[in-house]
Amino acid sequence: MSMLENVTQCFTEYFNQLPDFVSKAPGRVNLIGEHTDYNDGFVLPAAIDFFTLVATSARQDNLIKVIALDYAGQTDEFALSSLYEAHPTQMWSNYVRAVVCTLVDRGYQLKGCNLVVSGNVPQGAGLSSSASLEVALAQALLTVAGIQIPATELALIGQAAENNYVGCACGIMDQLVSAGGKQGHALLIDCRSLETKPILMPSQLSIVIINSGVKRGLVDSEYNLRREQCAEAAKFFNQSVLRDVTKEQFFAAADQLPELVRKRAQHVIEENERTLKAAGALATNNVALLSQLMAESHVSMRDLFEITTTEIDYLVAALDKELGSDGGVRMTGGGFGGCIVALVPQKKLSIVEPILADYQLKTGLIATPFICTPEQGASLVALES
Repeated sequence: MSMLENVTQCFTEYFNQLPDFVSKAPGRVNLIGEHTDYNDGFVLPAAIDFFTLVATSARQDNLIKVIALDYAGQTDEFALSSLYEAHPTQMWSNYVRAVVCTLVDRGYQLKGCNLVVSGNVPQGAGLSSSASLEVALAQALLTVAGIQIPATELALIGQAAENNYVGCACGIMDQLVSAGGKQGHALLIDCRSLETKPILMPSQLSIVIINSGVKRGLVDSEYNLRREQCAEAAKFFNQSVLRDVTKEQFFAAADQLPELVRKRAQHVIEENERTLKAAGALATNNVALLSQLMAESHVSMRDLFEITTTEIDYLVAALDKELGSDGGVRMTGGGFGGCIVALVPQKKLSIVEPILADYQLKTGLIATPFICTPEQGASLVALES
């Protein structure tokens, strides 16, 4: 049974009716541009073929009733309100409540509805399962209310829910590519203007995501610390964000910064430049340059931003050795575990399995590979009655 069939069947069994529609939003992988989004910089993610689905139907009252299939069918029920109250035990419920409150805060006239939620975006792996959930929920709630909005606004709602209620100070990248991704393309995002530019993925390259099996630790505290360090560096240069500090300005005064602040700022400033170059390399099928830029990005995350792990570094080095200039590989996501992303020629996909077998022998961890395709952003799935 497919995920769509399962969520539809469970909705019918629980609410004794078919859903009116199913909202669908993908996870994402970031090809390059790490920790640049909250510095108003550039990122190059792609939506991937792992999704959150929200089966939905309207109610005649102001209640939201929701079932989470992936959490043993746990339920939540609450009235439409801008007053946020965290659920005492169910973290997933807080995302639903956060999205509802954010929409009400922004003046949208919502209606009560029944929701059944399910997804296959790996959680805790840095592939934006939370953004996928936020975008799918916002789209579902707005659709029930008969409201259509642009992908950018959908993304901003998801980001605000996470920033203001869930408590993670994420940038806009995850939600924007989940809302506005384009099939077959990566998406170059200017995180200041929110302009996006689809970049066609070369047909000979497969996106291979490998979950290292290292559970991401310290993510929230270290993520927020990195943001503070970046803000400190920007303030030193009399700027609000590092986007506005040039390489020349930085290196002329870098020795006056505290060591950790200097290292964090250098990563962000150079990563922005790498991301723009990588978009150009992808667009012109310059795989050798793309390989070099991804390698430089990983070294920078390891040595300057200090967010990799020994296990992640091992996987990246092993794949890089086999790929050479025919593909690229780097850690992806917030750091401290999670996934790596590799662009692998289809003729070289066979290199992955022996590397993962060797990795298991050396670390005792089972790494899980996913071969992904770049997918469309948020959409609605119409159902026959």
